[in-house]
Amino acid sequence: MRNLHNMVRALILRVVDFFYPLFRRFMPLQTFRYAACGGFNTCLDITLFFVSYNFILAKQPVHLPFLTIGPHIAAFLIGFCVTFPIGFYLSRYVVFQETSVAKREQLGKYFMVVLGCLFLNYGFLKLFVDVFKWYPTPSKLLTTVFVVAFSYVSQKNYTFKAVEAQ
Repeated sequence: MRNLHNMVRALILRVVDFFYPLFRRFMPLQTFRYAACGGFNTCLDITLFFVSYNFILAKQPVHLPFLTIGPHIAAFLIGFCVTFPIGFYLSRYVVFQETSVAKREQLGKYFMVVLGCLFLNYGFLKLFVDVFKWYPTPSKLLTTVFVVAFSYVSQKNYTFKAVEAQ
């Protein structure tokens, strides 16, 4: 399993770093890696949202025994279930490699930041779709702008903060 992990990580780094020379003048390598990995995960999330909302859920609410979830919220939760583990993997092993924090502790911190992202997603989607009556997919795109900014600052300065040498 470790060999598979090393191969996947090396492949991702080769692909991402191949494009870095085009952006070297504009940002440091770590920021580029975050943008590339986060961009991939964000595109995956938006794609899963669109497919879930329009085709899996067919724009219909999800009725559970104890509550009903709107289709835009259910679609967002479906995407989250896929992108949470992928995002943690990419952040830990591709973007923020220099950290000395234990994986379990990072996972807990990552989950706390992602929980904040969940609340932001939920709040903005409820605001844009239910209050402003905007279409769900453009609302998700705009929500993503706010959530990505919060996520980057939080992950860099809290979850994967590099421990400075004494």
